[in-house]
Amino acid sequence: MRQAEIKRKTAETDITLLLDLDGSGKSSINSGIGFLDHMLTLFASHGRFDLMVSCDGDTYVDYHHSVEDIGIALGAAFKEALGDKKGIHRYGDTVLPMDESLIMTAVDFSGRSYLGYDMPGLTEKVGDFDTELAEEFWMGFVRQAECAVHIRKLSGKNTHHILEGSFKSMGRSLREAVAIDPEFRDEIPSTKGII
Repeated sequence: MRQAEIKRKTAETDITLLLDLDGSGKSSINSGIGFLDHMLTLFASHGRFDLMVSCDGDTYVDYHHSVEDIGIALGAAFKEALGDKKGIHRYGDTVLPMDESLIMTAVDFSGRSYLGYDMPGLTEKVGDFDTELAEEFWMGFVRQAECAVHIRKLSGKNTHHILEGSFKSMGRSLREAVAIDPEFRDEIPSTKGII
């Protein structure tokens, strides 16, 4: 069973996160941040991951701690659920249109953390959500999941559509990367024999 439960408690956040990589896209998200709840719901649906997130954070200060810590918890859940990564495709990529916007995402579960985030021209906020926090979310994710992620805006001006597209696209790219390749089910996807 490729599942994980992560509990993360700090002075700033108290998070419980459950992830099933082989789910059907069901989610129950309560981060205390409406826009992030929406993004994670889209992510789970398009990735076909079952995802439950509960976060009690210091959102009265701002959203930064909750957003970053949920990214950290999600990355830790992917790492735990993947185990030795035997049989996975390892790589995944998606080009996703969202109305006038076009987003490219790619991932490699290489065991090395890297985030290439190229999303110029975003407005500062969508509602009360600071859009710069999306990059912080994915930075927390890659550090814990130990993967390389690239997220790039190819075109578009509507920040809401761009961010929606990026979370949908990452869900699809991750779904492809973590899928089991039946032909190589018992092999580690690396010439090193370990990732």
